[in-house]
Amino acid sequence: MPYSDKKPGKEKYVWVLDYLPYGDPADPRPAYQKRPSAHGIGENYFVLIEMIPKEGVIPQIGERVYIGDDGRDVIDHVKRRLEYNLLTHGAKSELSYVLEKIVLKNESRFIKFINDAYPISTRQHMLELLPGIGKKLMWAILEERKKENFTSFEDLTRRVKGLHRPESIFAHQIENELVGNVRYRLFTTRPPEPSRKKGRRQN
Repeated sequence: MPYSDKKPGKEKYVWVLDYLPYGDPADPRPAYQKRPSAHGIGENYFVLIEMIPKEGVIPQIGERVYIGDDGRDVIDHVKRRLEYNLLTHGAKSELSYVLEKIVLKNESRFIKFINDAYPISTRQHMLELLPGIGKKLMWAILEERKKENFTSFEDLTRRVKGLHRPESIFAHQIENELVGNVRYRLFTTRPPEPSRKKGRRQN
C-alpha cells in the first residue's frame, strides 16, 4: 500500500521557501525579542520546517541548506515542524517551484517509483494517484515498462506519448499531500497531532 502514517526520518537538507526577518508573525512577543526565521521543506521526507538562521546570515529563497548534525553554515537550529496552513503566503507561492527542483535533483528516486508502482486495489493502480495520470496514460506506462524499465524522465516522456514534465506531476502530488486533500500519501507523512497540555478536568 502507499505509505502514509510512518514517522519521517531525520532531514539533512532543507530547501528555503521564505525568509522572515522579523520572525514568526504569529508570535505575540515584541519584535526585539524575536529572531529571524525561515520556512523550508526537507529534501527527503518533505517535512515542512521553521528554522532559525545563524546570526547575521540571510538564507536565500530556493537555497538548499544543510541542517544535519555537523558543519552547519546557514542554519543555527530547527525550531519546529510546520503544517501547511502555517506557511507564509510567500512560502506557499514558492512551494511548487522548489518541489520541482527537488524532484529533478532526485530524478532516480521518482523514476524508481514509476518502475515499481503496482495496483492498490482491483480497480485502481498506484500510478493513477498521480495528478493527470488516467487509465490511458497508466496503460501506456505499463506497456512500455514491460519492455524495459525507464531510466530517466527523458526516457519516460520519449516512450510514453502524452506524458509531459514528470517533475511537475510529482511536485503537484507532493503539494497535494502537504495540503492534506488526498486519500493516499505516496511521498509524505501525516503531521503529528498537536500535543495537549494537561490541565484541570472540565466539569
